[in-house]
Amino acid sequence: MFKKILIANRGEIAVRIIRSCRELGIKTVAVYSTADKDSLHVYLADESVCIGGPQPQQSYLNIPAIIAAAELSGADAIHPGYGFLSENPGFAEICNACGIKFIGPSPETMLVMGDKAKARKIAREAGVPVVPGSGVCRSVQEALKALKEIGVPALVKAARGGGGRGMRLITSFEEAETLIATAMAEAEAAFGNGEVYVEKFIEEPRHIEIQVIADSYGNVYTFGERECSLQRRHQKVVEEAPSPFVDEGLRKELSKAAKRLAEYINYEGAGTVEFLVDKDKNFYFIEMNTRIQVEHPVTEMVTGKDLIALQLKAASGDKLDLNQVKLEGHAIEFRVTCEDYKENFKPVPGKIEKLLFPGGFGVRVDTHLYEGYRIPVYYDSLLGKLIVWGETREEAVSRGKRALSEFVIEGNLKTTIPFHLKLLETEQFVQGNFNTRTLEEEILPSLE
Repeated sequence: MFKKILIANRGEIAVRIIRSCRELGIKTVAVYSTADKDSLHVYLADESVCIGGPQPQQSYLNIPAIIAAAELSGADAIHPGYGFLSENPGFAEICNACGIKFIGPSPETMLVMGDKAKARKIAREAGVPVVPGSGVCRSVQEALKALKEIGVPALVKAARGGGGRGMRLITSFEEAETLIATAMAEAEAAFGNGEVYVEKFIEEPRHIEIQVIADSYGNVYTFGERECSLQRRHQKVVEEAPSPFVDEGLRKELSKAAKRLAEYINYEGAGTVEFLVDKDKNFYFIEMNTRIQVEHPVTEMVTGKDLIALQLKAASGDKLDLNQVKLEGHAIEFRVTCEDYKENFKPVPGKIEKLLFPGGFGVRVDTHLYEGYRIPVYYDSLLGKLIVWGETREEAVSRGKRALSEFVIEGNLKTTIPFHLKLLETEQFVQGNFNTRTLEEEILPSLE
C-alpha cells in the first residue's frame, strides 16, 4: 500500500479522498491555490503545498507545480479526483516517468477512451452495442457527409471532450452547417481540438451508467447501475441507484457489457461505462469515464463498498477479491450548488454565515464547507452532495425531503436546495418517469 498520496484536486472530492486514505493509514498531501488557502482539504491533510494562483491554469492544471509538490513532499502516488487532470493522459505519463504512481488507468487507455470516436470503435469490437454514428470528422464538410448517411435527428459531439460542450442537436439539414461549425468552434475553445463525430439521436433516452473497478490481475467488478437522466445542459443534477427504470434482466445485460469492455481494454482502476437506454430498453454505449465520478456515493450506499478505498487498493497492486456485489435499498444524490435556479441557475457564490448539516439514519453529506468559508469564484459551483438511503425508493424520497429541509446554508449566496425540494414534489420524479430531456423541457418550465 502507498505511504503518502498527493491529491491533485480541491473541494469535496479532495476531502473524500483524504478520509479514505486516513482509514487505510496513508499520509496525504493537499495542494491548493492561493484562493483555496482556507479550504477544508488543506486543514485535513497531513501536509499542504501551495502550487499557484487562483486560476486553474496557475494551480490545479499546473503540471510542473504538482509534480514538484509530489517530489518535495515524498509522495509515492497522485490521486487526481475528478475534473482538472483526472483524464489527462499526458499528466499520467509524466507521473509514471517521475516514478510517481498515477491512481487511474494507463495513459494509453486514457488516450484511447478519451477519444469518443475511438472508444465507440473499441466498444463495437468488444461486442458492446453503440449508437449508429460516424468516425472522427475534421471538417464541416466531413460531418455533413456523415449526417446525410445517418439522417436526422442527430447529435454532433466533440470527439475529445464532454460535459455538453461542443455538442449540438440537429433536427433538419437546413440548420446543419451552422450548428456543426458552432459545435466545432466550441470544441476547439474548450478542449483545444475541434474534431467532432455525428451519432443518431435516440429519442426519450435514459442515461444509465455502470460502475466498474478492476485490478492489475484482470479481475473486473461491476457495482450495479446509476440513473443519471435528470440533466440540465448535459450536466447531471440528481442521481440515484438503482434506476427506477432498469429491471434485473437489463441490469445484468448492462453489467455484462461494461465488464466485457473493461476486460477487452485491460482496464485498471475505477471507471464508469455510460449508456443511453431507449424506451424499449435497448441500450447503446456512449462513453467511458476513466476516473471516479461525482455521483459515486449512491453506488457506495447501495453496495456498502468504499469505492475510493478499492480504487487505492487496486492502484497499489493489491488483488481485489470481492464476493458478489449485492444491491440493497435505494440511494439518491442531490448536487447542491451555489446557483439561483430562478435566474437560470446563475452562480451566486459568497460567504457562509450559517451552516447546518442534516443527519439521522441513511443521510450522508459530502462537502468541504464550514461556517465562515468564502466560496471562491474561480471554480465550479458545487458546494457538496446530499446522499440519502432508504429500503425503498419511496423511503429514500421521503428521507430526501426531510434532509433537504434541515440543510441550512445561509449568507450572501444562493443554493439549489430550494430547487431540489420542488423537484421532489413533481409527478415525473415521484413516478420515476423521466428521460434526459424531461428536466429542461417539462420540469423547469413548471417551476417558474
